[in-house]
Amino acid sequence: MTSQQRIRLARRHAAMSQTQLAQAVGVQRSAVSHWEAPQGKNPSVKHLREIAMTTGVQFEWLATGRGQMAPSRETVLDSVSAVDALLVDDSLEQRLLVAFREAPVRARLALVELMEELASQRTGRPRGKSLMTSDAYYDSLD
Repeated sequence: MTSQQRIRLARRHAAMSQTQLAQAVGVQRSAVSHWEAPQGKNPSVKHLREIAMTTGVQFEWLATGRGQMAPSRETVLDSVSAVDALLVDDSLEQRLLVAFREAPVRARLALVELMEELASQRTGRPRGKSLMTSDAYYDSLD
Protein backbone atom coordinates (compact mmCIF):
# COMPACT_ATOMS: atom_id res chain seq x y z
CA MET A 1 0.00 0.00 0.00
CA THR A 2 1.36 3.43 -0.93
CA SER A 3 1.59 6.39 1.41
CA GLN A 4 -1.09 8.11 -0.68
CA GLN A 5 -3.44 5.16 -0.13
CA ARG A 6 -2.69 5.14 3.62
CA ILE A 7 -3.52 8.85 3.92
CA ARG A 8 -6.84 8.30 2.13
CA LEU A 9 -7.61 5.25 4.26
CA ALA A 10 -6.77 7.17 7.46
CA ARG A 11 -9.06 10.02 6.41
CA ARG A 12 -11.89 7.61 5.62
CA HIS A 13 -11.25 5.75 8.90
CA ALA A 14 -11.95 9.06 10.67
CA ALA A 15 -15.03 9.67 8.47
CA MET A 16 -13.61 12.99 7.33
CA SER A 17 -13.82 14.81 4.02
CA GLN A 18 -10.70 16.21 2.40
CA THR A 19 -11.87 19.67 3.44
CA GLN A 20 -12.29 18.62 7.08
CA LEU A 21 -8.85 17.01 7.20
CA ALA A 22 -7.30 20.05 5.54
CA GLN A 23 -8.84 22.36 8.14
CA ALA A 24 -7.68 20.12 11.00
CA VAL A 25 -4.13 19.95 9.66
CA GLY A 26 -4.00 23.62 8.66
CA VAL A 27 -3.57 23.27 4.90
CA GLN A 28 -5.65 23.86 1.78
CA ARG A 29 -7.97 21.09 0.58
CA SER A 30 -5.89 20.85 -2.58
CA ALA A 31 -2.89 19.75 -0.46
CA VAL A 32 -4.87 16.80 0.92
CA SER A 33 -6.07 15.95 -2.58
CA HIS A 34 -2.47 16.06 -3.80
CA TRP A 35 -1.25 13.85 -0.92
CA GLU A 36 -3.90 11.26 -1.85
CA ALA A 37 -3.26 11.37 -5.61
CA PRO A 38 -1.51 8.27 -7.05
CA GLN A 39 1.59 10.28 -8.03
CA GLY A 40 1.16 12.87 -5.29
CA LYS A 41 3.95 14.28 -3.17
CA ASN A 42 4.29 13.02 0.41
CA PRO A 43 3.40 15.45 3.21
CA SER A 44 6.07 16.69 5.61
CA VAL A 45 6.71 14.78 8.83
CA LYS A 46 4.91 17.57 10.69
CA HIS A 47 1.82 17.12 8.54
CA LEU A 48 2.02 13.32 8.79
CA ARG A 49 2.04 13.68 12.58
CA GLU A 50 -1.00 15.97 12.46
CA ILE A 51 -2.83 13.61 10.08
CA ALA A 52 -2.14 10.66 12.39
CA MET A 53 -3.33 12.55 15.48
CA THR A 54 -6.41 13.90 13.72
CA THR A 55 -7.49 10.59 12.20
CA GLY A 56 -6.56 8.38 15.15
CA VAL A 57 -4.13 6.14 13.28
CA GLN A 58 -0.64 5.09 14.31
CA PHE A 59 2.08 7.43 13.02
CA GLU A 60 4.41 4.54 12.11
CA TRP A 61 1.70 2.88 10.01
CA LEU A 62 0.87 6.15 8.26
CA ALA A 63 4.51 6.98 7.54
CA THR A 64 5.86 3.52 6.67
CA GLY A 65 3.02 1.02 6.40
CA ARG A 66 4.44 -1.04 9.27
CA GLY A 67 2.37 -2.06 12.27
CA GLN A 68 -1.34 -1.66 12.84
CA MET A 69 -3.35 1.14 11.32
CA ALA A 70 -5.13 2.01 14.56
CA PRO A 71 -4.14 1.08 18.10
CA SER A 72 -6.14 -1.69 19.71
CA ARG A 73 -8.42 -0.83 22.63
CA GLU A 74 -6.00 -2.60 24.98
CA THR A 75 -3.08 -0.53 23.69
CA VAL A 76 -5.04 2.68 24.22
CA LEU A 77 -6.06 1.69 27.74
CA ASP A 78 -2.52 0.60 28.61
CA SER A 79 -1.15 3.95 27.45
CA VAL A 80 -3.41 6.08 29.68
CA SER A 81 -1.18 8.00 32.04
CA ALA A 82 -1.93 8.50 35.72
CA VAL A 83 -2.90 12.13 35.07
CA ASP A 84 -5.39 11.11 32.38
CA ALA A 85 -6.81 8.41 34.63
CA LEU A 86 -7.50 11.00 37.34
CA LEU A 87 -9.40 13.21 34.91
CA VAL A 88 -11.77 10.44 33.90
CA ASP A 89 -13.73 10.82 37.15
CA ASP A 90 -14.73 14.40 36.32
CA SER A 91 -16.93 14.45 33.22
CA LEU A 92 -16.33 18.14 32.54
CA GLU A 93 -12.56 17.74 32.64
CA GLN A 94 -12.87 14.65 30.47
CA ARG A 95 -14.84 16.61 27.86
CA LEU A 96 -12.22 19.35 27.94
CA LEU A 97 -9.39 16.86 27.53
CA VAL A 98 -11.10 15.06 24.64
CA ALA A 99 -11.86 18.35 22.88
CA PHE A 100 -8.29 19.57 23.44
CA ARG A 101 -6.82 16.39 21.94
CA GLU A 102 -9.14 16.62 18.94
CA ALA A 103 -8.40 20.31 18.34
CA PRO A 104 -5.99 21.24 15.58
CA VAL A 105 -2.42 21.21 16.85
CA ARG A 106 -2.02 24.94 16.22
CA ALA A 107 -5.05 25.77 18.37
CA ARG A 108 -3.83 23.92 21.46
CA LEU A 109 -1.35 26.53 22.68
CA ALA A 110 -3.95 29.28 22.31
CA LEU A 111 -6.41 27.19 24.33
CA VAL A 112 -3.88 26.64 27.12
CA GLU A 113 -3.03 30.35 27.24
CA LEU A 114 -6.73 31.25 27.37
CA MET A 115 -7.35 28.84 30.26
CA GLU A 116 -4.31 30.18 32.14
CA GLU A 117 -5.54 33.75 31.68
CA LEU A 118 -9.05 32.89 32.89
CA ALA A 119 -7.61 31.09 35.92
CA SER A 120 -5.38 34.04 36.82
CA GLN A 121 -8.34 36.44 36.59
CA ARG A 122 -10.41 34.22 38.87
CA THR A 123 -7.70 33.68 41.48
CA GLY A 124 -6.17 37.14 41.31
CA ARG A 125 -2.73 35.59 40.96
CA PRO A 126 -0.58 36.53 37.98
CA ARG A 127 -0.05 33.93 35.31
CA GLY A 128 3.09 31.92 35.72
CA LYS A 129 5.80 32.34 33.15
CA SER A 130 5.11 30.09 30.18
CA LEU A 131 7.54 27.22 29.78
CA MET A 132 7.22 27.44 26.01
CA THR A 133 6.66 30.46 23.79
CA SER A 134 4.27 30.29 20.87
CA ASP A 135 7.18 30.37 18.43
CA ALA A 136 9.00 27.57 20.25
CA TYR A 137 5.83 25.47 20.29
CA TYR A 138 5.23 25.89 16.56
CA ASP A 139 8.92 25.24 15.82
CA SER A 140 8.69 21.98 17.78
CA LEU A 141 5.99 20.80 15.36
CA ASP A 142 8.40 20.88 12.40
